[in-house]
Amino acid sequence: SSARPLQRLSIVLLRKVNVRDALNQAMDEELERDEKVFLLGEEVAQYDGAYKVSRGLWKKYGDKRIIDTPITEMGFAGIAVGAAFAGLRPICEFMTWNFSMQAIDQVINSAAKTYYMSAGAQPVPIVFRGPNGSSAGVAAQHSQCFAAWYGHCPGLKVVSPWNSEDARGLLKAAIRDNNPVVFLENELMYGVPFDLSEEVMHKDFVLPIGKAKVERQGTHITLVSHSRCVGFCLDAAAVLAKEGVECEVVNLRTIRPLDVETIEASVMKTGHLVTVEGGWPQYGVGAEICARIMEGPAFNYLDAPAVRVTGVDIPMPYAKILEDHSVPQIKDIIFTVKKVLNM
Repeated sequence: SSARPLQRLSIVLLRKVNVRDALNQAMDEELERDEKVFLLGEEVAQYDGAYKVSRGLWKKYGDKRIIDTPITEMGFAGIAVGAAFAGLRPICEFMTWNFSMQAIDQVINSAAKTYYMSAGAQPVPIVFRGPNGSSAGVAAQHSQCFAAWYGHCPGLKVVSPWNSEDARGLLKAAIRDNNPVVFLENELMYGVPFDLSEEVMHKDFVLPIGKAKVERQGTHITLVSHSRCVGFCLDAAAVLAKEGVECEVVNLRTIRPLDVETIEASVMKTGHLVTVEGGWPQYGVGAEICARIMEGPAFNYLDAPAVRVTGVDIPMPYAKILEDHSVPQIKDIIFTVKKVLNM
């Protein structure tokens, strides 16, 4: 009798890591790797961070590298930009991106434009990071998404991770980048665990900025999203699959530069497009994607108009029931997909 060949088993060891810990590990490894890296912001040191993202870093690296600041975004963002001009690599934490409006002159005029205005002589290696978009029960002034705001500005790279792999790989890439990077986290994702492989846990694992990821293969319709809404798209796709609709889900990962090629390739395959985001509709991320598709080769492949699912065009209400109606829900995505496919 012929002997059966031995089948090689490749065992992939997975570890559950939540988004908060993925960000913490990324900063820890980069602080250790390069002594020019330091973290500053409100409550980041002795309190371990307002959301505990910098937990343990002050104890490990001390006052010189992990710096508590006063409540003055304009001031400490300016200090961080100046430090980047001088050759350091600051990570500047905003307690939420809503507060970055106090410092938007530093982010746009000082950080984003200097590399260009100096004809490439003065790099600005800085990461601005913190929670972005709507949280829960914090009303209008603490709930807006800044993806479109900062994605509008040349000179910045704008990153919006969804899961722990995104958070870890993209934050490490951002810290190593010589351009100013706006890193948009999501408060409601911090405690969510995801499986990470040994490869992702390696200290030199980085993800390329400017490259989207197809999270789910499909043939009938393309769902393009970023941040927390990627999870909503995958949940909607699972429901729709039971009805025979196969959705392809694209996780943008980066807002600027936008990976139009990945979106185009998907739309050419499926012939339908729905964009999903938590931000406001007017001049939003979805609006930009729809325009790019209309201007490019994928337009001729569309069998129906592209449609956006977005946050509602109002300041965020405080009441829970109104808040739930103001941000995209899984049912909104399912309804829109069925409408586009004429079901």
